Amino acid sequence: MLEEWQTSWKNDDTDRKIYNIIPSVSLRPTNWIREDVIFFSQRRPFPVYLKRFHLSDSDYCSCGGIDTALHYATECFLTVSWHMGKPLPNFEQEWLKRVANNLVSSRKIRRIVKFISENRYLFRPP
Repeated sequence: MLEEWQTSWKNDDTDRKIYNIIPSVSLRPTNWIREDVIFFSQRRPFPVYLKRFHLSDSDYCSCGGIDTALHYATECFLTVSWHMGKPLPNFEQEWLKRVANNLVSSRKIRRIVKFISENRYLFRPP
Protein backbone atom coordinates (compact mmCIF):
# COMPACT_ATOMS: atom_id res chain seq x y z
CA MET A 1 0.00 0.00 0.00
CA LEU A 2 2.86 2.40 0.85
CA GLU A 3 4.55 1.57 -2.45
CA GLU A 4 1.39 2.40 -4.39
CA TRP A 5 1.01 5.65 -2.47
CA GLN A 6 4.66 6.57 -3.13
CA THR A 7 4.29 5.80 -6.83
CA SER A 8 1.16 7.91 -7.02
CA TRP A 9 2.82 10.77 -5.12
CA LYS A 10 5.91 10.59 -7.34
CA ASN A 11 4.02 10.47 -10.64
CA ASP A 12 1.17 12.87 -9.92
CA ASP A 13 1.48 16.39 -11.26
CA THR A 14 -0.37 18.19 -8.46
CA ASP A 15 1.28 19.76 -5.43
CA ARG A 16 4.77 19.56 -6.88
CA LYS A 17 5.88 22.35 -4.55
CA ILE A 18 5.11 20.12 -1.55
CA TYR A 19 6.59 17.06 -3.28
CA ASN A 20 9.88 18.92 -3.72
CA ILE A 21 10.02 19.42 0.06
CA ILE A 22 8.59 16.05 1.14
CA PRO A 23 9.37 13.56 -1.66
CA SER A 24 8.63 10.42 0.36
CA VAL A 25 5.31 9.36 1.78
CA SER A 26 5.16 8.17 5.36
CA LEU A 27 2.70 6.99 7.97
CA ARG A 28 4.38 9.34 10.44
CA PRO A 29 2.51 12.64 10.60
CA THR A 30 4.38 15.83 9.83
CA ASN A 31 4.30 18.72 12.26
CA TRP A 32 2.79 20.94 9.60
CA ILE A 33 -0.26 23.04 10.33
CA ARG A 34 -2.57 24.94 7.99
CA GLU A 35 -0.22 27.91 7.63
CA ASP A 36 2.67 25.65 6.61
CA VAL A 37 0.60 24.05 3.85
CA ILE A 38 -0.55 27.47 2.62
CA PHE A 39 3.00 28.84 2.53
CA PHE A 40 4.75 25.88 0.92
CA SER A 41 1.99 25.19 -1.62
CA GLN A 42 1.68 28.97 -2.26
CA ARG A 43 -2.07 28.87 -2.31
CA ARG A 44 -4.50 31.35 -0.78
CA PRO A 45 -4.08 34.12 0.33
CA PHE A 46 -1.24 34.76 -2.13
CA PRO A 47 -2.36 36.87 -5.12
CA VAL A 48 -0.19 34.82 -7.50
CA TYR A 49 -2.50 31.90 -6.72
CA LEU A 50 -5.62 34.07 -6.88
CA LYS A 51 -4.62 35.53 -10.26
CA ARG A 52 -3.92 32.07 -11.67
CA PHE A 53 -7.57 31.21 -11.04
CA HIS A 54 -8.85 34.63 -12.18
CA LEU A 55 -9.86 35.61 -8.64
CA SER A 56 -7.59 38.67 -8.75
CA ASP A 57 -6.45 41.05 -11.49
CA SER A 58 -2.88 41.32 -10.25
CA ASP A 59 -0.12 39.15 -8.88
CA TYR A 60 1.71 42.10 -7.31
CA CYS A 61 1.96 42.98 -3.65
CA SER A 62 1.05 46.51 -2.58
CA CYS A 63 4.78 47.13 -2.06
CA GLY A 64 5.36 46.54 -5.79
CA GLY A 65 7.03 43.11 -5.60
CA ILE A 66 5.69 39.97 -7.24
CA ASP A 67 3.48 38.42 -4.63
CA THR A 68 4.90 34.99 -3.75
CA ALA A 69 5.56 33.21 -0.50
CA LEU A 70 9.29 33.83 -0.93
CA HIS A 71 8.63 37.55 -1.43
CA TYR A 72 6.87 37.78 1.93
CA ALA A 73 9.50 35.71 3.73
CA THR A 74 12.48 37.65 2.43
CA GLU A 75 11.77 41.12 1.05
CA CYS A 76 8.28 42.61 1.52
CA PHE A 77 8.41 45.64 3.83
CA LEU A 78 5.00 44.67 5.24
CA THR A 79 6.44 41.47 6.74
CA VAL A 80 9.90 42.71 7.68
CA SER A 81 9.46 41.52 11.29
CA TRP A 82 9.68 37.91 10.10
CA HIS A 83 12.23 38.14 7.27
CA MET A 84 14.79 35.45 6.58
CA GLY A 85 17.81 35.56 4.30
CA LYS A 86 16.91 35.32 0.62
CA PRO A 87 18.25 32.23 -1.18
CA LEU A 88 20.27 32.41 -4.36
CA PRO A 89 18.03 31.65 -7.37
CA ASN A 90 19.47 28.17 -7.93
CA PHE A 91 18.96 27.21 -4.28
CA GLU A 92 15.32 28.15 -3.70
CA GLN A 93 14.17 24.51 -3.32
CA GLU A 94 16.95 23.75 -0.83
CA TRP A 95 16.03 26.91 1.09
CA LEU A 96 12.38 25.83 1.25
CA LYS A 97 13.40 22.39 2.56
CA ARG A 98 15.57 23.95 5.27
CA VAL A 99 12.88 26.42 6.29
CA ALA A 100 10.29 23.62 6.46
CA ASN A 101 12.53 21.63 8.81
CA ASN A 102 13.64 24.49 11.05
CA LEU A 103 11.48 25.31 14.09
CA VAL A 104 12.39 29.02 14.23
CA SER A 105 11.80 29.46 10.49
CA SER A 106 8.52 27.56 10.69
CA ARG A 107 7.28 29.92 13.38
CA LYS A 108 8.14 32.90 11.18
CA ILE A 109 6.32 31.34 8.23
CA ARG A 110 3.23 30.72 10.33
CA ARG A 111 3.22 34.31 11.57
CA ILE A 112 3.61 35.67 8.03
CA VAL A 113 0.69 33.62 6.70
CA LYS A 114 -1.48 34.51 9.67
CA PHE A 115 -0.65 38.23 9.28
CA ILE A 116 -1.43 38.17 5.55
CA SER A 117 -4.68 36.29 6.12
CA GLU A 118 -5.81 38.73 8.79
CA ASN A 119 -4.72 41.85 6.86
CA ARG A 120 -5.42 41.07 3.20
CA TYR A 121 -6.41 44.66 2.47
CA LEU A 122 -2.81 45.77 3.15
CA PHE A 123 -1.44 43.52 0.43
CA ARG A 124 -3.71 44.53 -2.44
CA PRO A 125 -1.91 46.32 -5.26
CA PRO A 126 -2.54 50.07 -5.57
